[in-house]
Amino acid sequence: MKDWKNILISPDTNIQQTLKIIDVHSLQIALVVDSEKKLIGTVTDGDIRRGLLRGVSLNAAVAEVMNSAPVSIPYDMQDKHRILTIMQANKFRHLPVVNEAGYVVGIERLEDLLDAGRYDNWVIVMAGGLGSRLRPLTDDCPKPMLPVGGKPVLETILEHFLEQGFHRFCFSVNYKAEQIQQHFGDGSKWGATIRYLHENKRMGTAGSLSLFPVKTEKPIIVMNGDILTTINFGQFISFHLEQQSEATLAVRTYDIQVPYGVVKVNKDKLIGFEEKPVYTSFINAGVYALNPKVLERIPKNAFYDMNQLFDSMLRTNERVSIFPVREYWIDIGEISNFRQAERDFSNVFEKK
Repeated sequence: MKDWKNILISPDTNIQQTLKIIDVHSLQIALVVDSEKKLIGTVTDGDIRRGLLRGVSLNAAVAEVMNSAPVSIPYDMQDKHRILTIMQANKFRHLPVVNEAGYVVGIERLEDLLDAGRYDNWVIVMAGGLGSRLRPLTDDCPKPMLPVGGKPVLETILEHFLEQGFHRFCFSVNYKAEQIQQHFGDGSKWGATIRYLHENKRMGTAGSLSLFPVKTEKPIIVMNGDILTTINFGQFISFHLEQQSEATLAVRTYDIQVPYGVVKVNKDKLIGFEEKPVYTSFINAGVYALNPKVLERIPKNAFYDMNQLFDSMLRTNERVSIFPVREYWIDIGEISNFRQAERDFSNVFEKK
């Protein structure tokens, strides 16, 4: 792998700069080395997102989130099958290559060993909503077909997935479904496979997943059809696999500023003031990774919401992970957000 030198960083590199290195280069990892280029750690997008969930600042040194006990392979290991076995057994996507003294001399990638340029995971886009909050725009047009940047929102969603190597799609449709099917057909125009889940009645935010007819062993991505985002879905799937979760929920930070000075009290005594504090919470970003067996929990032909699915998993102690979204994300479910997406589109999605 000829570009591995571009991903070498020092432990003092801040997390924000590390993210740029991971995003700009195609390796999805950075190798942390000392001044002599000896390997002392690795950091992936998943490591950083887990750090963000713990409250680590983007200005902090990468040493705070790196894996300080990295697995590596010797430079003279030529058995590609053995390397692949090590990766698959440990759910690694990368393995640094080091010499006898522990200095980095290269990197092996799972994608290269598998010769894989595409993801075979199915993507289900929930595109059947009424779009009531967007009326009158949705009186004659289903919400995912509303134009932003000169093309339907759903087309931008499709193209973003395709750019990242995904090619298998199911669109869950109901309201004015014929417009969606006429526009996208079987997906061959985009070099994709598109199938449809037909909701013949209101089935909630998860009910139509019970109609998914495909048998697969790979995690399924589920995404609301009224979201525009630049999430790296390859990293999303990698994160889900690394966590060994049954389901992963993408979340977005949401800040609420109190417009007044807040009084702090202890019982009946004043202990201080806080001027217009900002409280940060995580909100559901409408993007999920689900292992196929999770769909078996969804009742057939019934109204069922996604929060009911996750509540049922929590009651039985299933492993559910949280994936913090740091990329562009907007829910166009309301007029104000729809207009904001129109203003953002050229800067976010159009190629320069």
